[in-house]
Amino acid sequence: QPVSEELQNGEGFGYIVMFRPLGSTTWTKAVVASVESSKYIYRNESITPLSPFEVKVGVYNNEGEGTLSSVSIVYSGEDEPRMAPAGAAALSVSAAAVEVSWLPIPWNRHTGRVLGYEVRGW
Repeated sequence: QPVSEELQNGEGFGYIVMFRPLGSTTWTKAVVASVESSKYIYRNESITPLSPFEVKVGVYNNEGEGTLSSVSIVYSGEDEPRMAPAGAAALSVSAAAVEVSWLPIPWNRHTGRVLGYEVRGW
């Protein structure tokens, strides 16, 4: 949640985001200068999907930095599935309906859970 305007107190107000891979000793520090911001996106193609990170957030202004929040554990994003579902089959139900079925893609720690399937027909 962004800090409300009445609590910003001072010129040059912004946010500090500190994060590190779980188990690491070195923090990465990012500065978000927009007072309206409520998120920070870190992109790094070498991070594997669903990797745990420790994160803490604080504020700063021209006078210095404030206290950081307690540490939260977050996970990097999921990746797209690398395989198509197996066992696809179609069954004619009526002149206007077809039932399509398949075997679900198993959960994979490296890609995450499948949130949905796309069925195309012609």
